[in-house]
Amino acid sequence: MPRHQRNDQASGGSQRQLRVGELIRHELADMLSRGDIHDPVIQAHLITVPEVRMTADLRLATIYVMPLGGRDVEAVIGALERNKRYVRGEIARRVNLKFAPEIRFRADERFDEAERIEKLLRTPAVQRDLDGEKDE
Repeated sequence: MPRHQRNDQASGGSQRQLRVGELIRHELADMLSRGDIHDPVIQAHLITVPEVRMTADLRLATIYVMPLGGRDVEAVIGALERNKRYVRGEIARRVNLKFAPEIRFRADERFDEAERIEKLLRTPAVQRDLDGEKDE
């Protein structure tokens, strides 16, 4: 395996994958902010799109979403899944690609992970260790 491929995979993808993912992220965020997706669940929530990951062949886009406040995640993802065909068509029209990528929606787990780490950092054992370093 050539060296550059291993580095690309470690950093989250090739430059092209990152660029296309960012284009799709911007277009979907624009669609959500303008209210282009006519679904009561989607229109009732403010939805963030922190990341879009593309496969190496650009045929599959995994779109990570999170409703503001983290509420009703399953309902929002279900609504996006119901409107997947429309979203894919709009992305194909707005982003100039040879093929319109298949899309799938996933909940963004980074917020949960950050909260878990924050709670760990506030535990008495960690605070004791941090206070011990200050004394030295």
